[in-house]
Amino acid sequence: MKRTVAGLVTALVAALSLTACGGGSGSDPLAGGNSGSQSPSDTITIGSANFPESQLLAEIYAAALTKAGAKVSKKLNIGSRETYIPALKDGSIDLIPEYSGVLLQYFDKTATATSADDVYAALQKALPSGLSVLDKSAAEDKDAIVVTKETADKYNAKSLADIAPHCGDLVIGAAPEFQKRPDGVPGLLKNYNCTFKDFKSLDADGPLTVAALTQNTVQAADMFTTDSTIQKNGWVVLEDPKFNFAAQNVLPLINTAKASDKVKQALNAISAKLDTKTLTDLNTKLAAPDKPDASKVAADWLATAGI
Repeated sequence: MKRTVAGLVTALVAALSLTACGGGSGSDPLAGGNSGSQSPSDTITIGSANFPESQLLAEIYAAALTKAGAKVSKKLNIGSRETYIPALKDGSIDLIPEYSGVLLQYFDKTATATSADDVYAALQKALPSGLSVLDKSAAEDKDAIVVTKETADKYNAKSLADIAPHCGDLVIGAAPEFQKRPDGVPGLLKNYNCTFKDFKSLDADGPLTVAALTQNTVQAADMFTTDSTIQKNGWVVLEDPKFNFAAQNVLPLINTAKASDKVKQALNAISAKLDTKTLTDLNTKLAAPDKPDASKVAADWLATAGI
């Protein structure tokens, strides 16, 4: 949901103005004649969406490719999928970190796959000619139902299936649209026979949701799996064995012509090491009070991971 909402907002802004959010300068990373002109044939031009996690992943890709001997340039903070997919197609960027489930929905509005492997297989078929995805990582940033450790312990719950018999005792908090989304309240009823005691309209994994769960005004909340608040508070992300929430594995989306064996090897090595806990830890470091540069956080992790 986070990616979709952000994408719609950014698309509206982009429609009104050709100036995208830049890295502090207000400049458009695709401006100045770059949009519509291909990057040099010997260079991998790496883009990112306009949120910190995407920029961090792009820095990880850039550092790994540079170490592998590739010539790299960066056009970060481009904007939404509606902006950077055309840039990939016209060759003004070559590579961007993506999320399997929402990317599949972008190219195939009728897609029904939900499991990680099924989404990945469907995505490979849905991609237009000239674009490829490389290996998916185990890392996901997706919706999940989160409870406090006390609630998890009380019901001995590790999964939505465990909590389902007790949903009638719990109030769930989420953004208003979660009440009607297919994978929101209706999906939890359909897949787990879970009917919550009440629904509290909050925000999309924002401060209202965090406060409500902290203060026990809700006992369950829709949150995003890489939110560092979850780990910080010792909360429990309930497993989703019936795949109510479609998989959102992090993976590289690349112009096929630039996917040489050297590039594939470097990027697949990242996917092999990256899981949700690691991504959450990296987001936590990126959000530290001293606001470290994403390139430093990326370089430190690559060194630790031996890449």
